[in-house]
Amino acid sequence: MDFVYSAINKAGQKETATIQAPNVIAAGHMLKEQGLTVTRLQESGKKSFFKSLENFSTISLDEKINFVENLSVMLKAGISISRGLQIQVRQTKNTKFRNILTDVYNQVQQGKGLSEALEKYPGIFSNIFYSMIKVGEVSGNLDKSLEYLSIQLHREADLKSKTKGAMIYPSVIVAAMLIVGVLMSIFVLPKLTSVFKEFGGTLPLTTRIVIAFADFMSAHAVMVLLALAAAVAAAVSFYKTREGQKLFDNFILRFMVVNAIVKKINLARFARILSSLLKSGIPIVQALEVASNSLDNIPYQELVRQAAADVKLGKPLTETLGKNENLFPVLVVQMIQVGEESGTVQEILEQLAVHYEEEVDSTLRNLSSVIEPLLLLFIGGVVGVLAMALIAPIYNISQTIQ
Repeated sequence: MDFVYSAINKAGQKETATIQAPNVIAAGHMLKEQGLTVTRLQESGKKSFFKSLENFSTISLDEKINFVENLSVMLKAGISISRGLQIQVRQTKNTKFRNILTDVYNQVQQGKGLSEALEKYPGIFSNIFYSMIKVGEVSGNLDKSLEYLSIQLHREADLKSKTKGAMIYPSVIVAAMLIVGVLMSIFVLPKLTSVFKEFGGTLPLTTRIVIAFADFMSAHAVMVLLALAAAVAAAVSFYKTREGQKLFDNFILRFMVVNAIVKKINLARFARILSSLLKSGIPIVQALEVASNSLDNIPYQELVRQAAADVKLGKPLTETLGKNENLFPVLVVQMIQVGEESGTVQEILEQLAVHYEEEVDSTLRNLSSVIEPLLLLFIGGVVGVLAMALIAPIYNISQTIQ
């Protein structure tokens, strides 16, 4: 059972977290053994409405990086894993993360391994997280495994930050275009087109299309907005399914503007993760399975998972990866093949990771300069059509008046 408690620690500071115990009496004894003076102790199910909102809070990648780095430093300093977790619980400000770490600490106190305790939270700690920690526990080099994990998480955070930064500008422009377009269609265009209707006569085709569109938007504005919202919700729901995500991933691998950067990101992540896992001492088959689950793109996931199955049967890694040159270019396959033949796969993968990370950095820096002309062409085309549709009848009216 889970219990929520508030207590005063040895330093005189108040702390609130959760603890697992068979009953409330056992929970009280466990807290007392930790040197805590309990001020409140109750089942975690008995929460206030605001307390229950903590379940919807998120745990950032930076918080996980801090956890890994701090734990690695404490282990190198000779602090036990149990004591290190206890310190982490006290200094973690995120309530949700603190509760999770409290549970992890309690499980370790009960004799479970750290990797086994973390595996209970797959939504928080990925496969690579507890796989590298498990190898560190087995080999006795947990601090070293945590160091490799920290490097991997830093690379991941850096990549995500740069990707999000590059997409902010085009996302804002597209969103603004959609909002302005909807508002113009509902409030501005109907007033302009009503003038053309009053004068009668034969209007140009583009003008008649604009008038029909404006009339429809004006008469069914609420229905259109509800339909758009429903379409977006349906698209998001479909994307959350594996079939929807696979369809989107296959499409984006063929989409001219972004397919190159998607491939480079997945190649960089594959090479970096596999290199880190192999350095930690994880067998190649298990490392490939973990790497496949750590990739975002489903076609890459499936190919790497197939490679793991083939390697398990004794086939070379490059035999499977080389079957799809669209996902794994010939250069990548040949370099990995050289690594297999010379026994330097880890080093080759690290070189590939550095190469593609630099390629991603360069591409992301130039992404806005590629997307900006396309956006300008699209905006210019829309404005040109509207101008032609609105100016042509005005010119005809002026000629009629003269």
